[in-house]
Amino acid sequence: MTSLPGGSDDSGSLAEPRPLVCARCGARSEGPQPTWTCSVENGARHYFCDTCSRENLRAIEGRLDSAWW
Repeated sequence: MTSLPGGSDDSGSLAEPRPLVCARCGARSEGPQPTWTCSVENGARHYFCDTCSRENLRAIEGRLDSAWW
């Protein structure tokens, strides 16, 4: 269902994108990083920067959780 302009659907604006933080080294990224790796472990998303992803490529491909790296 769509709301008409000026309607009562004031659920708020879209949230501002939060900066990505590497779960391994703490590197920060202000914008989208298509080369970063996203891993879902125990239902939680973890993002890893290029450097950490490259250093741990074999573990990532073997589907080891980051705790094993």
